[in-house]
Amino acid sequence: MPQYLTVGHLLRQLQELDPDLPVRLAVNPDFPFAHYVGADIVVRDGTAYIADDGQEGYLPVGARDAFAWT
Repeated sequence: MPQYLTVGHLLRQLQELDPDLPVRLAVNPDFPFAHYVGADIVVRDGTAYIADDGQEGYLPVGARDAFAWT
């Protein structure tokens, strides 16, 4: 995956998934957490920003391991 993800890259990856799957942001500041994805998208200065909508809790171990965030 490129460091600078584009809308096109994201759409191609998402279109292969079940549209009813919930979506979370995986964030690893020091401890891996799952965050809700916000519904709003803001475009400023040539970049699309998707806000988080709060923290769900710790990232499941299987997801953390898949990211190699052990």
